[in-house]
Amino acid sequence: MKILYVFSICLFLAIIALPASTSSAGSKSGSDQTEYFAVFMEGKKVGHSIQSRLVSDGIVTTSEEVSITISRADVSMTMEMGETSIEATDGEPLGFQATQQLGAMVMKVAGTIDKQGKISLTTTSMGTEQTSTLQWPQGAVMAEGLRLMTLKKGLKEGVDYSVKVFSPGVLQAINARIQIGPRQNIDLLGRIVSLTKVATTFNMQGVGEIVSTGFVDEDLRVQKSVMPLAGMQVEMIACAKEFALGQNDVLELIDKMFIKSPEPLDNVGSAKSITYHLSPVDKAGSFIIPSNDNQRVKRTENGTTIVTVEPVVAPSGVGFPYEGEDKAILEATKPTRFLQSDRKEIIDLARQAVGGVKDAAEAAGKIEAFVAEYIENRNLSVGYATAAEVVASRQGDCTEFAVLTAAMCRAVGIPANVVVGVAYVDNFAGIQGFGGHAWTQVYVGGKWIGLDAAFKGAGRGGYDPGHIAMAEGNGEPADFINMVPTLGQCKIDKVIISKR
Repeated sequence: MKILYVFSICLFLAIIALPASTSSAGSKSGSDQTEYFAVFMEGKKVGHSIQSRLVSDGIVTTSEEVSITISRADVSMTMEMGETSIEATDGEPLGFQATQQLGAMVMKVAGTIDKQGKISLTTTSMGTEQTSTLQWPQGAVMAEGLRLMTLKKGLKEGVDYSVKVFSPGVLQAINARIQIGPRQNIDLLGRIVSLTKVATTFNMQGVGEIVSTGFVDEDLRVQKSVMPLAGMQVEMIACAKEFALGQNDVLELIDKMFIKSPEPLDNVGSAKSITYHLSPVDKAGSFIIPSNDNQRVKRTENGTTIVTVEPVVAPSGVGFPYEGEDKAILEATKPTRFLQSDRKEIIDLARQAVGGVKDAAEAAGKIEAFVAEYIENRNLSVGYATAAEVVASRQGDCTEFAVLTAAMCRAVGIPANVVVGVAYVDNFAGIQGFGGHAWTQVYVGGKWIGLDAAFKGAGRGGYDPGHIAMAEGNGEPADFINMVPTLGQCKIDKVIISKR
């Protein structure tokens, strides 16, 4: 079971805090300012954030570091995110950097932006560099551009404007609506300070709206931010360096990974289909469950979402590599930062697994079975590893099984994506229900087919109707931000099993 949504929260903290932390002070060349924040989840201190802004020789460098330590079934894990934006003093974007450290795995991204808006991107992992190009999102700003916009708009109550904020961590622009509220007396760890309320509504495709409420001083420096995510209250509060970097509390999140089942489910793998009736935890809440080839979604007038999961049977007689012209399917055959299907070691493993098989469905099944045996050390100490890192370490949990399966399928020309959602388990660390999980889907004969090497390796048989998908993508951790609001906002009221 994976706790990807905690990493997604780490991403969101980096996205949200970096723009809000910029100050109207320190605009002279050579000036430098650094501020420290304590990060709280469910009222417990779980980490810190360090935010800085440096102006030198006409260049503004704004940085944000976030570190969170949590526990999963008594296994402690520290996740770290770092983002740096490099801009001219007029807000023109020049470059950026981002670092993701999930357990022992480290990935670095650096980008430079030319006058035509082309981003030259370099990704470094395990000492190997990958280069690629992206197009800068038109109209997007980073930290300094947003600071200048905020200065222009001011902090008068009722001010309301929209902006696109580019995040180096997710390599995309996020739509944000900023609304200035009244001044309020806010408790900052015992200090009562008069601050201005700033509500920022982030809107990401497939996720819906996530609202961060910040409180800023007259210099536009954020002093506190509050964000409800995944059924938890996440806070960042400005404080002394010693407290921010000091000892953290132990927050056990294994129960936050689960959605309770209304009843025990027997022999899920043998079911033809399972229909789930889901509703919001809060009457005012909302969540998004996507439809795909393996699950049908219907929303009723009374707010219930009915999800029927019926796994597609892979057709035989389909060859590979994929030779179609569908752009979306072709995209699922390409290497990415986390699915390095062009790496020799991954290609070699894929060929070893497939052997002389010519049928795509059979080949995908062989890869699934191979990965189920290849990962020897199943543990929760790995945050989120790339496929190449999994090849080297042979350890991890569900996401490591998923990314390696997807990368190996892509290596032989079978389109593959990573899916994240929840899956039913009888007993995981003493908990029964639907836990956060990741698996793989492959495109064969016009349909996406589910594979689950983690479950197959555990003797469950693989993908089955006990899986509810919440998001899918190219294996990027940012793809799975989609599940953050869903996992905390929905409950399962009823389960109907259809036998074969």
